[in-house]
Amino acid sequence: MDEKSGWKKFELKKRSRKIKTHARRLEKATTKHAHRFLVKKWDKIQEVRLHIFFWLAGVGILIAIVGVQMIWFQKSYVTTASVPGGTYAEAIKGPVQSLNPLFAKSPAELSASRLLFSSLYSFDSSGHLRGDLATAIRDEGDKVFTVKLRNDARWHDGKPVTADDVVFTVDLMRNSSTHAVMYSSWQRIVADKVDKNTVKFTLPATYAAFQQALTFGVLPKHILKDVKPSTLQESSYSTNPIGSGPFKLRLLQVVSETTDRKIVHMDANTDYYAGRPKLDKFLLQVYRDSDSIERALITGEVNGASDLNSEVASRLHTDRYNIVTKPVNSGVYAIFNNMQETLKDVKVRKALREATNTAEIREKIYGNPPELYLPFVARLVPSSGDYVAPDWNTLHAAMELDEAGYKIKNGVRMDKNGQELKLRLVTRKNSDFENVAKMLASQWRRVGVQVDVRVIDTNDPTQNYSTDIVKQHNYDVLVDEMVMGGDPDVYTYWHTKGNLNLAGYSSELSDDDLASARTTSDEVLRNAKYLAFAKHWIADAPAIGLYQSVFVYAHTKSTRTIEPDEVIVSPDKHYSNVLYWTSNKGSVYKTP
Repeated sequence: MDEKSGWKKFELKKRSRKIKTHARRLEKATTKHAHRFLVKKWDKIQEVRLHIFFWLAGVGILIAIVGVQMIWFQKSYVTTASVPGGTYAEAIKGPVQSLNPLFAKSPAELSASRLLFSSLYSFDSSGHLRGDLATAIRDEGDKVFTVKLRNDARWHDGKPVTADDVVFTVDLMRNSSTHAVMYSSWQRIVADKVDKNTVKFTLPATYAAFQQALTFGVLPKHILKDVKPSTLQESSYSTNPIGSGPFKLRLLQVVSETTDRKIVHMDANTDYYAGRPKLDKFLLQVYRDSDSIERALITGEVNGASDLNSEVASRLHTDRYNIVTKPVNSGVYAIFNNMQETLKDVKVRKALREATNTAEIREKIYGNPPELYLPFVARLVPSSGDYVAPDWNTLHAAMELDEAGYKIKNGVRMDKNGQELKLRLVTRKNSDFENVAKMLASQWRRVGVQVDVRVIDTNDPTQNYSTDIVKQHNYDVLVDEMVMGGDPDVYTYWHTKGNLNLAGYSSELSDDDLASARTTSDEVLRNAKYLAFAKHWIADAPAIGLYQSVFVYAHTKSTRTIEPDEVIVSPDKHYSNVLYWTSNKGSVYKTP
């Protein structure tokens, strides 16, 4: 053991000396190397330090130039564009009493229905009908239409949309106890399920424009099947609905009961069959009147506002808002009560038309609306532009009134019995309609006609415009709008049996043209019938076409909404392109 221990100690000492020797050698080599390449070279580095400085400065300047160049020319490959995400808030006139499309009446309720619910057909951005839930429609003849449904549509709770839902919705609309807004149009139409994705509609009479009626919101049978039709409007579903549209309800917020101020909070439907909307959220900010909407725009409470009147639109700052004006398929008319004794005389009606300067009226309406002198919007009937608008001629109008037996005495027109030619002109509270009424009164007074103007506030509970004025024909002249939609069928407004024949107009020739036009699917023949009707209508002068309605929409410049080339059929149908609306802008790379 002692020998081995001694041997080990000897080996350790021997190795230790070798390590020390190698360390000294390494230290000398390192010192020599440092002295040679650092210390000795330092003097030379000092000699060229100025060159090094200039070289480093040049590199720095070059880097700076490249950076500036990248920023300067950034516009060539980067641009500001709309980007997905964010929330869009739209101001719209209420009230909102129900979110069920069967009971939608106000602009806010109609808009909510378009965003929350799907329909069989809808209008695209070109103003034409397109399949929504429907993929095809077939005219089976003998008043029968068969509609095929898409198989990938889902309710917001994930359940599939089927033919059962469509039949269930039609049964609700045609049930009088439901009190649906569209009851009168659907009470005699029957819908039957053919299979899971096919529905057959049977009509009581041939109706060429039936496809236009398939834009109603479809309701879910699996949720509402146990709700009595008579209680549907008051059910919880009316304030918390499940739909199948591009947005789904998150919350109906009541901001103020006294002012009907509400907010409809909606989230994007990520499983929407037509694709996810670019917006994350959509808010319908509901206001009572135009003044409240204007304040919301001024304070920045909303991104945009729908269907503005002329006064509000003209006061908006265009440096902050883009203002879109689009003619829609509606018209504003001065409607004569053809049952009133004085206005039974076609000479009096024609004289009043000649005394009306519609160009002056249009100049006062924001958006410079197109002229309208036919009983329908010209673009709905090809060749209708061949008709010439009636002349404005106050001198001839005065002569016509003279011939009709109304002579001027002391500046006032009177009949042979000394009765003044005096008209009651009625309209509803609307800044555009009120201005039109004032201008009409002024123009007619120039030919000696006395005019009393009455404005009805539809928000006033003591005045019922629909019941007390419209249904009772309690006016001599009514200034109001006629909505036509996507088809020229104006039977309801001008046929003797039309339920909205506000003029009380009756003409056998016009009735025949209107009745036959709505029962033929031949487009050429339909157009010919409507042109013939227009000829009779102009000759009979039951009303004066004042101007084609214009939809005015304002939105902030950072948002993207209605496109410049978009065609809008009616105000509540301005969401045809809503999947591509955005609320934000950001920098994006240009694509070659």
